[in-house]
Amino acid sequence: MVLILGRRTTREESTGTGNPPAVKRKVFEMQPKNGGDVLDISAAASHGETLLQVLDEFRASQTFTDVVVSVQGREFPCHRAVLSACSVYFRAMFCNDHRESRATLVEINGIQAGAMETFLQYVYSGRACITTHNVQYLFEASSLFQIATLRDACASFLEEQMDPCNCLGLQRFADTHSLKQLAARCRAYALHNFPEVAQHEEFLDLQQEELEEHIANDELCVPREEVVFEAVMRWVYHSVEHRRAQLRDLLRHVRLPLLHPNYFIQKVEGDQLIQNAPECYQLLHEARRYHVLGNEMMSPRTRPRRSTGFSEVIVVVGGCERVGTFSLPYTECYDPFTGEWRSLAKHPEFTKSEYAVCALRNDLLVSGGRINSSYVWMYNSQLNLWIRVASLSKGRWRHKMCVLLGKAYAVGGYDGQSCLSSVEVYDSFSNRWAEVAPLTVAVSSPAVAGCTGRLLVMGGEPDEHSCSDKVRGRQCVCVCVCVCVCVCVNRQMLRLDECCGMSVCNGKIFVLGGRGENGESTDSILCYDPSSSIITSVAAMPRPISHHGCITIHRYTEKLHRT
Repeated sequence: MVLILGRRTTREESTGTGNPPAVKRKVFEMQPKNGGDVLDISAAASHGETLLQVLDEFRASQTFTDVVVSVQGREFPCHRAVLSACSVYFRAMFCNDHRESRATLVEINGIQAGAMETFLQYVYSGRACITTHNVQYLFEASSLFQIATLRDACASFLEEQMDPCNCLGLQRFADTHSLKQLAARCRAYALHNFPEVAQHEEFLDLQQEELEEHIANDELCVPREEVVFEAVMRWVYHSVEHRRAQLRDLLRHVRLPLLHPNYFIQKVEGDQLIQNAPECYQLLHEARRYHVLGNEMMSPRTRPRRSTGFSEVIVVVGGCERVGTFSLPYTECYDPFTGEWRSLAKHPEFTKSEYAVCALRNDLLVSGGRINSSYVWMYNSQLNLWIRVASLSKGRWRHKMCVLLGKAYAVGGYDGQSCLSSVEVYDSFSNRWAEVAPLTVAVSSPAVAGCTGRLLVMGGEPDEHSCSDKVRGRQCVCVCVCVCVCVCVNRQMLRLDECCGMSVCNGKIFVLGGRGENGESTDSILCYDPSSSIITSVAAMPRPISHHGCITIHRYTEKLHRT
């Protein structure tokens, strides 16, 4: 006897020996209305949840389970089909000709039993409870079993739990498991919160390379460089016998020249470990020289970190907008990093022309000019104030100024009747000018640079009607920075306008303004990067300008410091 849809039939009917069973006719007829005669229903979400719920009940009661997974001696009855459907790892294990595909007991090493239980809850229910206690173990289990959704959820949870106490450990964990996004965010967090991070035990457990990676970064956020020095010394003293040999490699990333002079003397030079480390003496000597010479001495350690509120800016002094007009009162600074222009205190004698400008330590000196040709003004960058200082012994214009070994030199020029050979030197500590050895040839408008303890004078105009041809350089632009001379031979540079300003800022050469072939001033700014030999056009000046002074200094930016 065979049961077919509730109707009892004989064996003959079921085997075809008799007449086939009658088919019951429709009870009623139906015509399609409004949208067709087919209804396609979907209950995927509720159906899937119900199915998973039943399968989880089967697992709990060990109904239809066909494999036992053992982790740390704890056994978990499971269904091969469910594990294989959810995990590529188990699919490869059970669906191929492996020993485990036939075994009823499979042992898995390298994960925690608690993580395996949470993992199975996720497999059979689609839900998992991630906590600070199990997230690391659950991440490792989901990585092993290749469950991307659970793995990503663990990574997101780790990121949410990041704080100064654990960010370094999280970064190491992320690097170990190739979590590039999490590692990058941990690194950025540690840089942004370095003062707090450096106070925790994880900081003391860093490897030397990891510590160097942080303190060498220009984006390290500290209110002052003293914080970096103290963090380094705390790390060294934590295991001084093993780490004293690494002191020099670490201190070369600390910007010792930017430490306050009193702090430098008391805390750095007074530290016994540093005193007994001759390999560090050169770094100390560099800091001492910077305290005397200021911006005249440049190195990677003299550039402030932006988080301290200081940045290298280019200051533009005076200049003219049109031919024959020398009456711009503006003193403005340009920050290449932000592209912003800011107004500074106006020069008191803005009607001057053909004056000379230089940076002395972190202040500006403006000397001479057609009007009051012996006057000298100093711009105090901390007070944003112009102060008149001692006058030149001999008034002049069309001269050049340069700083060498902490003193400012006024070279050559014109006094209204003839070119000058005289050279004067200014000592800011005594506020006095003194005559030094004169030039061998009287000259106006020369090029002047200080390098390796010497004052170099090139070109210029010996009289009113001729120019010197002793130094030619029509196909190059040469900038002297400390002991490094950078020569850029590039035809792009040949189109530079005359009477432009040039300065080195953040390791790049900037050319600002100038006068074109039509005699009109320009507002263009060109940037030359020596590392790539690429010249780019950057943000324009506030107005077209030429015949201006152009100097780089460090300036405190209150807006940046607050952020």
